[in-house]
Amino acid sequence: MPKMKTSRAAAKRFKVTGTGKLKRNKAYKRHILTKKTTKNKRKLRKPAMTDATNVKNMKKILPYL
Repeated sequence: MPKMKTSRAAAKRFKVTGTGKLKRNKAYKRHILTKKTTKNKRKLRKPAMTDATNVKNMKKILPYL
């Protein structure tokens, strides 16, 4: 059986925590920041966990993480 290929784009965007959950960054933090509130921008800094409905598909494209 050949090795599975890791999606390099996904490997750069997601990290696996110690308990096996997938950690991701939040969207809407790149541009047009002047109209966003400071509180909102501060909340966008923190990482988020990937939703449980997407984890099965994410594990397929990230087999060795």
